[in-house]
Amino acid sequence: MENFINTLYTEDNLFILTGLNSNLVDLIYLDPPFNSKRMYSAPVGSKAAGASFKDMWTWEDVNEHYLDTLAKNYPALTKYIASIGVIHSKAMSAYLTYMAQRIIEMYRILKDTGSLYLHCDPTASHYLKVLLDEIFGKNNFRNEIIWCYRGGGTPKKDFGRRHDVIFRYSKSDNYTFVSDSVRIPYQAEGMGRSDDTMWGKHKGMDKVYKPHPLGKVPEDWWQMNILNANDPERTGYPTQKPLALLHRIIKASSNEGDIVFDPFCGCATTCVAAQQLGRKWIGIDIEKQAVSILIERLSDDAGLFKNFVNTTLVPQRTDIQRIEPIKSVKERLYKEQNGLCTGCKRQFEMRNMEIDHIIPKSKGGGSYYENYQLLCGACNKKKSDKPMEYLRSYIDSEEEFSKNKIIFGE
Repeated sequence: MENFINTLYTEDNLFILTGLNSNLVDLIYLDPPFNSKRMYSAPVGSKAAGASFKDMWTWEDVNEHYLDTLAKNYPALTKYIASIGVIHSKAMSAYLTYMAQRIIEMYRILKDTGSLYLHCDPTASHYLKVLLDEIFGKNNFRNEIIWCYRGGGTPKKDFGRRHDVIFRYSKSDNYTFVSDSVRIPYQAEGMGRSDDTMWGKHKGMDKVYKPHPLGKVPEDWWQMNILNANDPERTGYPTQKPLALLHRIIKASSNEGDIVFDPFCGCATTCVAAQQLGRKWIGIDIEKQAVSILIERLSDDAGLFKNFVNTTLVPQRTDIQRIEPIKSVKERLYKEQNGLCTGCKRQFEMRNMEIDHIIPKSKGGGSYYENYQLLCGACNKKKSDKPMEYLRSYIDSEEEFSKNKIIFGE
C-alpha cells in the first residue's frame, strides 16, 4: 500500500484508478471539468504559466463504445446517459460517460468508512447527482453543499451566479464525520436573533438549549471567499480553490494519518491541504505543470516537503490474486464466451483463440481472471496494447467502410 502514498501521478486518471487497490483511500475530493464549453489557461508570469485544459466534450474525448461495457454492470445508468444525448446534447452524454467510468473506479478504491465530495456547478450538477445516486446508492447521499462567494460583474437579465455545488456521499452508514473539528462561531445576529433568544428554555419545551463551547457545525451552505488576484495562495491556475475549503472537507471526513485522494488535482490544493493537516495523499493530473506547482507549494510550507514521488508509471494492484494465462483459464473463458471472439463476435475453435488483457498492463490492467478475455488472432493483433474500446471502434469503422462499398457499388 505504501507504494501509492504521497504520490502525484501524471497520466490519464482512469488508467491510474484502474491500477489502485480496492478499499484503499479514506476520502476522495474531486473538482473535475464542469463541461462549461470553455478553454482555461494560466496567465503568463504566474506559477502555473503554461497549464491549460479544455472543458469541451465530444465522443472524441470519450469512446462511445464504453457504453457497451457500462451496460453489463449498470444497465439503468447506461440508458440514462443515452437519454441525456437527446434531452441535452451528445456533448453532455459524452461528459457523463467520461465521469461514470471514473466514479465507478473511485467507489471501488474508497474504504467502507470513506466519503466522496464531488465539486461542480449548475452546468452539470443535476446530471452528475443521478450518476452518484446510481453508483453510490441514493441512500448514501449525505449533503448538497452550496459554496457561496462574492465576485464582480452581474448579468443584465439574470441574478448573479455566485455559488458552486459540492455533493457529499458516503460508501456506507459507517462513515467518518468529525464534527468537532469543523465547528465555527455562532452568529446569532445574522439570523435576526440575540443570544438571549437562542439559548435557554423554549416555550412549551422542557429541554434547555446551551451553546456548544466549540461553536456550531456549519450548515450545508458555506460562505467562503474565492482567491483574489493578489492572494498569496494564488498560483495562476485557472480553477484554483482556496485551502480553507479543502481544510474544512478534510477535517470533517478524515483523521490524521488517513489517505486523501484527488483524481483531478490541478495545482495540488488538496495534496497541500492534506499534508498540512497530517494526512497522506494521492493525486493525479494529466497536466505536467502540476508537478512543479506541487513541489513549490509544499516547499513553501517549511518542513512539509518529504516522501513525495512523481511518476508517469501506472500502478499495479496488489490486492488481487495473480493468475497465469494457462490452459485451464483459456478453457474456462472459451466456455463462458460460447466460443465467440469478444472483438468481432465470430465463433472460432479454441486453438485459434488467444488470451488477452481487457485493460492492458500499460494502462493499469493486471494478470487476474476478471481482466482476461479471448480474442481471435486477427482481433488480438489489431488491439495490440490498447484498451478494448479501441478495438471495438476499429471493427465498427471497418464494418461501416464495407457497407459503404456495397451501397455505392465500389
